[in-house]
Amino acid sequence: MESKKGSGGLWSLFWTFAKMGVMTFGGGMAMLPILQREVVDNKGWATEEELTDYYAIGQCTPGIIAVNTATFIGQKCGGMMGGIMATLGVVFPSVVIISILAGLISNFADLAWVKNAFAGIQVCVCVLIFNAVMKLLKKSVVDKRTAVIFLLVLAGGLFLKLSPVWFVIAAALAGILLKNLEAKQA
Repeated sequence: MESKKGSGGLWSLFWTFAKMGVMTFGGGMAMLPILQREVVDNKGWATEEELTDYYAIGQCTPGIIAVNTATFIGQKCGGMMGGIMATLGVVFPSVVIISILAGLISNFADLAWVKNAFAGIQVCVCVLIFNAVMKLLKKSVVDKRTAVIFLLVLAGGLFLKLSPVWFVIAAALAGILLKNLEAKQA
């Protein structure tokens, strides 16, 4: 494994992503602030730009965004085995928790306090996602070109029923096109 700030080998990848897997309620978008803190700030395994790129690619590729992102970061830090260990780490808590819940949920799903707890968790996840989106927005929309792309993708996302993959492809093409137009005008 490359010598990076805070690196400790393959087990460090496993346990770091297992910790994140335990703390990530609400899916991949809720994981972004935790990824930022652990992978960029604490461990130094990726820069903010790299994390944003991994996250975007993880969103577009088949599979779960949290798993995809963990795999990319693990592979960067420890090659194929790093990718495997990070992936196993992020999946491990979910497998354990879901297995336990699957055995118990039918007995408790109709209880009012369980329904209320899930409603509270959903609200919390919305706030976590909103915070992550605002941080990404501040770092990604940096000029007129990126603002135009943002507004077009936002409008498309709100009014069109398309796969996110199409928006990513369209945004990439728009970025290339607008940058080339700027270069020709300069």
